[in-house]
Amino acid sequence: MDTLQKAEAAEHALSQELDRIVVKSVIYTSGERDPREPPYRPPDQGKLYMMGDDPRLPKMPERPTLFDFFKYRFGPSTHLLQSARLAMKRGENEKIVLACLLHDIANIGFIRGDHGYWGAQLVEPYVDPEVSWAIRHHQALRFFADESVGYEYPKQYVKLFGPDYKPEPYIQAAYREARKHKWYMTSRLITVNDLYAFDPAVRVELEEFTDVVGRNFKQPKEGLGFDGSPTAHMWRTIIWPTKYL
Repeated sequence: MDTLQKAEAAEHALSQELDRIVVKSVIYTSGERDPREPPYRPPDQGKLYMMGDDPRLPKMPERPTLFDFFKYRFGPSTHLLQSARLAMKRGENEKIVLACLLHDIANIGFIRGDHGYWGAQLVEPYVDPEVSWAIRHHQALRFFADESVGYEYPKQYVKLFGPDYKPEPYIQAAYREARKHKWYMTSRLITVNDLYAFDPAVRVELEEFTDVVGRNFKQPKEGLGFDGSPTAHMWRTIIWPTKYL
């Protein structure tokens, strides 16, 4: 077995303690193996496959709210909370505060690549169009400075991607489009509050944003994932990430 197969075998060994077999979706291993080859599949020893709640994960409420996802499915959200509080302290309007709170939820709960687009799509049915637009375009804007608001290209990006990194053409095109849009500054202010929101000494509670979310996020009475919206399936995938089908 290669390294990936060994890792999957170890994962399978751990899952043997469960009543059901867990098989990872292709997205988990995409980029780590040749997609033209069949994935490694250890023997299931006659067990059934996971098709519901994974006992290794905290169980979600029957009608989950946005805050439930923050508490039970999203990774550490300190950065988002600090970003939203910073926007609030600076007197930004509630759309910008909400956009700051949500701008990286794809990163911490779903997928990293094109996280601005995924995050915007996740929340689009539940927020003002200006908020989802801003979340989508912050992905491009963060790579481009704007002296008018004191935003510089992040030094962290030089460390992460190297001094010669250039955003892909579609990101550059999105930036040019955003610069001409009426909501440009809404998205730009996400990057402004994003850049300085990584202080490990600052503690922010999610409940500080109860009123902002209550006024600006259309929480479905059926619960996120069960309201029949165009993105309900994405929320269900976050609820049941190890579901076989």
